[in-house]
Amino acid sequence: MIRSLLAALGAAVIAVGAGYVEPMSAQTPAPAASAHSHSEATHSARYTVPRTPWGDPDLQGIWSSDEEAGVPFERPTGQQKPAVEGSELDELLEQRAQQRASTALTIGGATGAGPPHWYENWGRKSARTSLVVDPPDGRVPPLTPQAQERQRARTGGSGSFGNGPFDKAADFTLYDRCITRGLPSVMFPAIYNNNTRIVQAPGYVALTYEMIHETRVIPLDGRAFAGDRIRGYMGDGRARWEGDTLVVETQNFSERTNYRGAGATLHLVERFRRVHHRGLRYEVTVLDPDTFTRPWTAVLNLGPGVDLFEYACHEGNYSMRNMLSAARAAEAARAQK
Repeated sequence: MIRSLLAALGAAVIAVGAGYVEPMSAQTPAPAASAHSHSEATHSARYTVPRTPWGDPDLQGIWSSDEEAGVPFERPTGQQKPAVEGSELDELLEQRAQQRASTALTIGGATGAGPPHWYENWGRKSARTSLVVDPPDGRVPPLTPQAQERQRARTGGSGSFGNGPFDKAADFTLYDRCITRGLPSVMFPAIYNNNTRIVQAPGYVALTYEMIHETRVIPLDGRAFAGDRIRGYMGDGRARWEGDTLVVETQNFSERTNYRGAGATLHLVERFRRVHHRGLRYEVTVLDPDTFTRPWTAVLNLGPGVDLFEYACHEGNYSMRNMLSAARAAEAARAQK
């Protein structure tokens, strides 16, 4: 369906010259240093990116983050290296295997958490110690004082990730409510549904995420962002080519957004680059001086996926009803006492 939509859109637009438009923001930071090994970098340097019939770099396909499931988003305290090898790698993989087995038994057996095989992807053979690559310590920078104050003032909205209150639908996260996992979270591996499908047409690129089945249709024609009165859960994205790298800038997020404390002022710069025929590098830089004390960057190395499975979230979403009814039952029990 997405292919048909983009084919229709593509017929109505003019292909972007050589696949490049002028950068939309002079303040866009340079890409962070690669987390690839020397051999991977050499392989990437020799690799010739395929082209679409209209001349753009071809990123199309289904790409999975399964290979980096189990890699911590932030580097654990005490770990100094961005990647390990030799005996350190063996030890790291053993730790992840033990964590996977423990999680499958404790979480996988819990009501609503799914069967243990859902957790099979955790702890694959990635040598990386964190997905955050900048700052060099692999940690998300501290919140600004005003962001800390916002966090303290927040009421509700934590849903199944917190301890309540559970009084109304708005007390649950957008993820709990099957509305959105949000950007850039949707790119990073979860328990399952870690696939992203990329489809291109002249002047457009579309990304469909297996988790919740959201699709972003992003123009490549150099148009300006919509006014800041028009906001969305996935923001407003504009794309351009920098050589063989697709650069997507996204802003104008909804006031209901909450990405690690960032809301409507969140500004993302994503970079997609095909590094070999079975590999796509994804990089996202978070720009929000109202929330974080400095910009920061995370990187994912994506491999080939298979297909997008149905994500019937609303149809089986009993968690909200059950949590709300349990909260009412607890109130009734307290009242009787």
